[in-house]
Amino acid sequence: MSGGLLVAGTTSDAGKSVLTAGICRWLRRRGVRVAPFKAQNMSNNSAVVIGPDGRGGELGRAQAMQAAACGLEADLRFNPVLLKPGSDHASQVVLLGEAVDTVTAGNYHEVRSRLATTAYAALAELRSEYDVVICEGAGSPAEINLRDGDYVNMGLARRAGLPTIVVGDIDRGGVFASMFGTVALLDAADQALVAGFVVNKFRGDRGLLQPGLDMLRRVTGRPTYGVVPWALDLWLDAEDSLAYGRVLGRPAAPRGTDWLDVAVVRLPRISNATDVEALATEPGVRVRLTVEPAELAAADLVVLPGTKSTVADLAWLRETGLADAVRAHAAAGRPLLGICGGFQMLGRAIHDAVESRRGTVPGLGLLPVEITFEPGKTVRRAEGTAAGDVPVHGYEIHHGRVSAADPGLAPLLRYTDGTGEGARLGNVYGTHWHGTFSSDAFRRRFLTEVAETAGRTGFKVAPDTSFAAARERTLDLLGDLVEEHLDTGALWRLIESGPPPGLPFVPPGAPPAQGTARTAAVGGPAQ
Repeated sequence: MSGGLLVAGTTSDAGKSVLTAGICRWLRRRGVRVAPFKAQNMSNNSAVVIGPDGRGGELGRAQAMQAAACGLEADLRFNPVLLKPGSDHASQVVLLGEAVDTVTAGNYHEVRSRLATTAYAALAELRSEYDVVICEGAGSPAEINLRDGDYVNMGLARRAGLPTIVVGDIDRGGVFASMFGTVALLDAADQALVAGFVVNKFRGDRGLLQPGLDMLRRVTGRPTYGVVPWALDLWLDAEDSLAYGRVLGRPAAPRGTDWLDVAVVRLPRISNATDVEALATEPGVRVRLTVEPAELAAADLVVLPGTKSTVADLAWLRETGLADAVRAHAAAGRPLLGICGGFQMLGRAIHDAVESRRGTVPGLGLLPVEITFEPGKTVRRAEGTAAGDVPVHGYEIHHGRVSAADPGLAPLLRYTDGTGEGARLGNVYGTHWHGTFSSDAFRRRFLTEVAETAGRTGFKVAPDTSFAAARERTLDLLGDLVEEHLDTGALWRLIESGPPPGLPFVPPGAPPAQGTARTAAVGGPAQ
């Protein structure tokens, strides 16, 4: 059996995903055959993987990023269970890449054993094929209402004998209380696997932090394996769109005289918002997520991104006044782009007996197309051209299809067989393809056209921006942070030999079980 490690966290978005990726990159540099694993992810940001049967499947985007850190193609076993929230109360279950069910807080316990069995089998296979598997937990292991039946955090660690480190985000405040409390709310068997801590997003003088680290060791009997500094350049492939903040990245100065402002509507169930990250790597392009109609009015390009709940989010657009702002932006002749669910909103009508089950609802009427939702889900990689000869690639994840369109409507893209995809009508564009802006030539052509349409004649695209290189720099930075700020010798001993014996019990421990937990957050935020 291979070595392994579980990276748990005091909270969601504590830094588990990036720390896992950084450890994977560090191990790869050492020549270790390493793979990532997350038993269950909850996120609407997913990546498409071609499975062994040749069909497309989904896994969490964070695990695709971690796979890249390992120098691997993404594998559906890296994230065997993906929950995609469609509302506050229900999530679609994606099992080994395929959508198989919908769960609610009420029936999650009924399917949990099946999900756990699949996850355990996937981890066992990976551990037989790789030297090391670095596992990422979900949320916090100290969610005591969810411990019964847990197979993602300490349930996984106990099953596989994984040493565990707990990462906490000091930028949020209360990191020492969170770390102590995480251990103190675990039972003795779970505590015996928790070897120590990592502090994330630290700003300031390490010397001022040291007394706290020393006291944490005294009260828990566990060391801190490192303090990772705040890094401004870690924003690509964010697991949760809410973690982005308002402006993506750190936009470089424009190559020309004009900036280009891009406003992305932060839909309630936004999915694959990472589509616009490639735009934010371009000099002179400011990309911000917003829910303010006034910010749409000031933007050069407005993007309606993907969503897990097209009809519900379209209703939200209307309720908030954003639908009127989108129409006004288009009526003013400024560029408007809809991606996947956003594209579907731009049409005349949506016929949905599958996702929302609301039947026919009117769209925004900005593109002469109608969308029909089908039970079968399109999940595939896509490749083709734009504007006749510009190569472009992406991927598709959607239930809706174009069921009617005006004759002669121009497609935005074409598949390699020449079939048209999406639509464009003047300054309004739409496509079901995600990830197109990762194609450098297409991104430059699109931004050039957008700038001309928006009247930003002084904007110039940079001829040397490579999104793939930017992503690789991020992964290298993660590896550097691990090598420079973690006790990698001690970390390797954990991975190779397991948790150190004799770790002390920290009272009070977990409270007595009160029966089967039935309050799993199946419609909550990404973990």
